[in-house]
Amino acid sequence: MTNELNSPADITKMVALALQEDVADGDVTATLIDPTMTCRAHIVCREQAVLCGQEWFDETFRQCDPNCRVRWDVRDGDQMTPEQKICNIEGNARALVTAERTALNFLQTLSGTATTTRHFVGQTAGTNCKLLDTRKTVPLLRNAQKYAVTCGGGVNHRIGLYDGILIKENHIEAAGSVTAAIDHMRENRPRMKIEIEVENLAQLKEALQAGADILLLDNFDIQDTLEAVKITDGRAVLEASGGFDFDDLAAVAATGVDFISVGALTKHVRATDFSMRFESSFGSTS
Repeated sequence: MTNELNSPADITKMVALALQEDVADGDVTATLIDPTMTCRAHIVCREQAVLCGQEWFDETFRQCDPNCRVRWDVRDGDQMTPEQKICNIEGNARALVTAERTALNFLQTLSGTATTTRHFVGQTAGTNCKLLDTRKTVPLLRNAQKYAVTCGGGVNHRIGLYDGILIKENHIEAAGSVTAAIDHMRENRPRMKIEIEVENLAQLKEALQAGADILLLDNFDIQDTLEAVKITDGRAVLEASGGFDFDDLAAVAATGVDFISVGALTKHVRATDFSMRFESSFGSTS
């Protein structure tokens, strides 16, 4: 998968912070291991899951041992099976032990996000509806999790408050009306598409009249969603949102909306189960 959201410099910085959190001024237990010993290990995925996080994983071992080598048998976005060996690692034994937890933390969280997304995306099969993520992400892991969503087959919504207009109920209240909010944003950000949250069909009609580009249908039931699709008739993009359960998605997608946004992709993450198994020590670095 192409990782356009996370530059190498960003990944290097994030890994350095994670290692500082875990290692600080040294791994005291690793002093039991001969500092010159090298070894081999491999990573096993213990369950069916979608892989994500290779770059963070590799960088963690690289920062602990610049000479460490990781050889992957799978790529980000690939489906894994229970007990599948997914990569081999060779390097300084102390470094491998020190890097293990931080590297697996990245891998388990991002693979968990990708796996959840793949599971949800399956519910929209046979429709033109795409699954969107939200800003409900783990602090400081937003870009990483949004990349994981793409590995699972989802689509990224705006990254943050800076790169997309989304007028919500509090904004409408402050502006005075749906029309006033849209007019203000068009005047102040004429080059940006305007998305606005609507809570009923009357607001939807007003937003269409005011020229909104994207309408977010907030907590619409299926009947109102069908009516919204009919009224809109292609004049604006429709995004359904509202805390949908997994079992709701197929019915919502079938209404004809363009997108469904699901916060659970990034906020209800269950870590994928990985383990690192050492194979043997095979020499000394001295």
